[in-house]
Order: sequence, then structure tokens, then C-alpha cells
Amino acid sequence: MKPLVFNRIFGILILVLFSASCTSDLDFNQVNDLKLEPIFISNLAYFDVPANQFVTNGVEQPINADTPTIDIFNDAFFKDNLVKAELFFEINNTIKRAYTIDLVYLDKNNQALYFTNFAIPAYTGVENLVTKTDVFANAKLDLLKRTTKIAFILRMLPGPILSESSTGSLKLRSSVTAYLVVE
Repeated sequence: MKPLVFNRIFGILILVLFSASCTSDLDFNQVNDLKLEPIFISNLAYFDVPANQFVTNGVEQPINADTPTIDIFNDAFFKDNLVKAELFFEINNTIKRAYTIDLVYLDKNNQALYFTNFAIPAYTGVENLVTKTDVFANAKLDLLKRTTKIAFILRMLPGPILSESSTGSLKLRSSVTAYLVVE
């Protein structure tokens, strides 16, 4: 019997508490002041080129190139709201040869808009990691927004001769951090 009385008193107390709530006028114009600043992080490009891919029919190929389409910046939402972008590159060389990697940012007509490069030292038995962050803002950001492709050009520098049985590889990982402002 006691639990029933306690439950009734507790229920009435809760009902009184909820019925005596305060209210205020709502200002729906606050939505006009809404400003979102999301940050997106995404993979950009990746490759893993074994040392033996720099050799064709026993002859070293000093240049290797690839031009993937990068259409993330062509989206109208990104073009309108992107205020800054950081492109991060990490290259790990386990081949006993030095390399350079040229990145050429191309527009829809394959015209070069921007250029950057990396010097990759030869592998000497210890971790050989090269990192670089390229920040795009203001006028430089406009070049990135017009980019539709990035040409990755690998150039092998002089050193020990590679063969089809050479070991090691050249690995690139990259990502983009996009800073947006949506009002």
C-alpha cells in the first residue's frame, strides 16, 4: 500500500513541475546569423611503385608519370565555401636511388596552374620519410579551385643501377584538409 501512495505523490509532483514551466518568445531570425565552419579531411592520392617498375626490358626508365583526375575542388559547394586547404604529402623511399617528384596542378585545358616538387634522398638502411604540407589560401586557393588534375612526375637521379630484381619501393600518401565557411 505504501508504494502505491508514494507513486501517486511522486506522479502529482512531476505533473505540477512540468505544468509550471516558463516560456519565452522564440526568435526565428536567429537562423540568419548561422555560420558553420566544417573541416573535411580526405585522401588525395596514393601510389606504391616497386623498384623493378623503373626497369623495362633490362633498361632503366628514369621518368615515370601519372595524372589522376582530382575533381573534389570542382564541386560548386566547395568552390563557393572553401576558404583554405592544406595538402599533405608523405613519401617513403626504400630504393637505393634518389628521386624528385614534381607535382603539376592542371586546369580543365591541361594548362599548368601551380607547381611544387620534392627531393627524395636515396635509401641508406634507415627510415627515409619526406613530408610536406602545401597550404592554399587567398589567390593560391583560386588556383586550387581551378585544378582538375595533378600530374605526378617521378624522376630517378643518378646512382646504383636498378634491375628487374631490385628491391624497395617509392610510396606516396597524401591527404587534403578543407576548411569551409557556410553562411
